[in-house]
Amino acid sequence: MFHVEQKTRLMIKFFLKTALISLCCLTIAQAQIVDDKFAQIDEWLPTPNSYRTASGAPGHAYWQNEADYVMDIELDDKNQIIYGRQTVTYHNFSPDQLTYLWLQLDQNIRAKDSDRFKTQQSKIKQSVTARTLDKLNPDFEGGFKIVSVMGDQGEKLDFIINRTMMRISLNKPLRPGESIRFHTKWWYNINDRMEVGGRSGYEYFSDDDNYLYTIAQFYPRMCMYSDVHGWQNKQFLGRGEFTLSFGDYDVKITVPEDHLVASTGLLQNPDKVLTPQQQARMDQARNSFIEPVLIATEREARARERKHLNGVKTWHFKADRVRDFAFASSRKFIWDAMAVKQNDGSTVMAMSMYPREGNPLWEKYSTKVVAHTLKWYSHYTFDYPYPVAWSINAANIGMEYPMISFNFGRPNADNTYSKRTKYSMISVIIHEVGHNYFPMIVNSDERQWTWMDEGLNTFLQYLTEQQFERNYPSRYGPAHKIVDYMKGDKSFISPIMTNSESIHQIGNNAHGKPATALNILRETILGRELFDVALKDYSKRWKFKHPTPADFFRTMEDASAVDLDWFWRGWFYSTDHVDISLDEVAWFNIDSEDPLVDDSRLLEERDNSPRDISQIRNASTITQTYDQADPMLRDFYTNYDPLESTSYDQRQYEELIDSLTEREKRILNNQSHYYELTFSNKGGLPMPIILDFEFLDGTHEEHRIPAEIWRFNDESINKVFVFEKILKRIVVDPYLETADVDRTNNYFPQQIIPSRFQLYREKKRMKQNPMQRLRAENP
Repeated sequence: MFHVEQKTRLMIKFFLKTALISLCCLTIAQAQIVDDKFAQIDEWLPTPNSYRTASGAPGHAYWQNEADYVMDIELDDKNQIIYGRQTVTYHNFSPDQLTYLWLQLDQNIRAKDSDRFKTQQSKIKQSVTARTLDKLNPDFEGGFKIVSVMGDQGEKLDFIINRTMMRISLNKPLRPGESIRFHTKWWYNINDRMEVGGRSGYEYFSDDDNYLYTIAQFYPRMCMYSDVHGWQNKQFLGRGEFTLSFGDYDVKITVPEDHLVASTGLLQNPDKVLTPQQQARMDQARNSFIEPVLIATEREARARERKHLNGVKTWHFKADRVRDFAFASSRKFIWDAMAVKQNDGSTVMAMSMYPREGNPLWEKYSTKVVAHTLKWYSHYTFDYPYPVAWSINAANIGMEYPMISFNFGRPNADNTYSKRTKYSMISVIIHEVGHNYFPMIVNSDERQWTWMDEGLNTFLQYLTEQQFERNYPSRYGPAHKIVDYMKGDKSFISPIMTNSESIHQIGNNAHGKPATALNILRETILGRELFDVALKDYSKRWKFKHPTPADFFRTMEDASAVDLDWFWRGWFYSTDHVDISLDEVAWFNIDSEDPLVDDSRLLEERDNSPRDISQIRNASTITQTYDQADPMLRDFYTNYDPLESTSYDQRQYEELIDSLTEREKRILNNQSHYYELTFSNKGGLPMPIILDFEFLDGTHEEHRIPAEIWRFNDESINKVFVFEKILKRIVVDPYLETADVDRTNNYFPQQIIPSRFQLYREKKRMKQNPMQRLRAENP
């Protein structure tokens, strides 16, 4: 009930047309919130300073250390061993004096006494495979064998190996602005990636007695020293990836003379390692922007597979301003390449190497997918700054390094493949090539925050996939695809802001949920225009730098002018899920005050209202009432009906109308319909309320209520909507954009939502993929 004005003689009355759903409303006192879901998260973020500002940008005193490498690497193809020597020049641009250095020894994860092996849970089942038993007691002699660590003058440097980390004690402190040069020599056994697993290693092809090497983490790598954590020397347990400093690399790789090598960086000696024909084809590829050019053909690869030459060649690569280095080598490789023009006018070479086992999929898709990825990631962030981008086919991994990635996906032996194989291959290439942007250039701390590279990258992967093919079957991105995870058992769900090694369900936690959150932020919270400009600002601000989650959160808010603390709090710091329920709908109209109109309407409603069971039965069982038998019992009220209008009522109405102002008359004649909706937040995660109203005439109207409507009570809220037409249906989250886990409470009137159930029966495996079946039908 409300008044038009304090002095107004008319009190506008609402009548309740229909109470559609009933719910007990909470009082304000009952709805007091203990955990304010709209509280700022400043206390969870580091204090801004001269290194990192409150706006999320690098500060005026921002610094980062660098490490340059000169390496000589030998690949022993007969014994599957890597031998290496390197000179590291470490530049201390910090304001701190350093008395020791820390290096990562990632191969030590494969040592028999590694913490990874010790901390892996295991149990015995009734039947186990030989591979499972091998994992229980591995016999592979993995890990770095450090031969020497020397100063620049040939002096020995003291070092301590602590599992996957090596500390080098300095003979004198490394002061701010100074550099130090030291030398290390090492070797290690290359792991069989197909048996032992791992991000790098070798794959053996028994049919032609050849190896395909994808080599990474093959050298002692400088840990990152930063203003946030000091040395990032958390032990490597296998999940939390790598945090590294930028630097320049000069690397010589000696391999069998009939191998082809793909690598981080630019090849410095093509005249020494490529045939004249291969060099001519490469020149052709530099001007081919539509179709890849074969640098080394399948026929040539088959010839190399058979010959097995005994000599060696040294491939020389240089890479500037990269955070890591990796390479691939095999005599089995086919090689193709094409040029990609950047917005700044530069040209990048998109290239692939793959064994014949990858065809026909790889020659058809790989390099074009690389080019497509560079185009769209650059569109959303910045122009790709490196000269090359490689995609290398490896049977069972997807892994990224600067300028090079290792990607799975192969057809069957008969050259057919399933739909899943095709799209999985395309997706992994987009994903791993995309990692060049996050974290190879926007260099976040992977050891600590997996989502900062995997989540951002998976989100951009989704955008790029949708640009590749309409209705591309993306695994992550759309909100509804994360629902099953969000509504799962919370004891097996971690907040996104959880250390990499402690995450439950890393695929959903580090890839799926943050990618979904960013897509919701883009589509529903900020809108595409604001989100895209903010993401581009973040990407450019932290290009070739080391951002933290706080830098990302603050930049997105600063660049969009939208307070998103509630969003980070709910999506990144909690395990709450989205379940917004439409609990009650009440329909009101304004009384006209005209007795002829209002009484007629009330009479109609009364006459059409249901009678109770006693009334129905009494009408037939009570043959005569007392007043019917004795009319003397009747008086004025016996037949009085308060809903029947009298001349007195009409005169009062006319006097009322004469006394009203024009504004009051307009309100009184208002024929609008007022709908009061009551919502509850059953999942705990506040989100915008998106509503589709459908009217009796078939038209629709969309309303979007910002999440801030929950700020005073994040459990239950009410909202009144005014329409000129009568409602037929209401749908909450009609476009599946908020990851609402329970859609049964999203409708008025209530709608039965079909659910899937599975018949417990033995499933027969599909013996043929669709391509094979088509061949069988049309021989």
